[in-house]
Amino acid sequence: MIQGFIRTKFYTFLRQVELKNIYIEATAKTPHVDFNPLTGELIFSGKSIPENPAKIYESLLDWAQQYAKSPRKTTNLRLNIEYFNTASVIWIAKIVKALCAMSETENTLLIHLYFDIEEFDSMEADDVKEALSPVIDMVGTPSISLGIKIYGTDEKGEIIKESMVLI
Repeated sequence: MIQGFIRTKFYTFLRQVELKNIYIEATAKTPHVDFNPLTGELIFSGKSIPENPAKIYESLLDWAQQYAKSPRKTTNLRLNIEYFNTASVIWIAKIVKALCAMSETENTLLIHLYFDIEEFDSMEADDVKEALSPVIDMVGTPSISLGIKIYGTDEKGEIIKESMVLI
């Protein structure tokens, strides 16, 4: 029985090693992307207004689906996107849905959202839930723990305030 447990953990580790980091530099229309399967840090930052969103997001969705089969205990999806179009939101929602299908119910997905401090100060928890309702509706009822952390940042991007919203 112990050997089976060790073998399972070893193969889980190998699958994580096989899944490569994704690192994409930002452009004027596409976000910076940094997905690391070993740390569970998945980062989007910058702008996301691509002319062909499938060209960027389809491979990221495939990666997220593979990652969800053998994720870290806690996964941090950091969305520091200053401007995005509707098509980008649809693809990001698909990625969130894939991450919510993680294999173990003990897994946690934390979605980190970054806002200008003035916008942050005017927000209430219901505003965040309402803004995220299309994503949450697409996800349905996740079998994992899901939390949303919001940050208020200054003009340099430094975090001034933060708040947690549990779903």
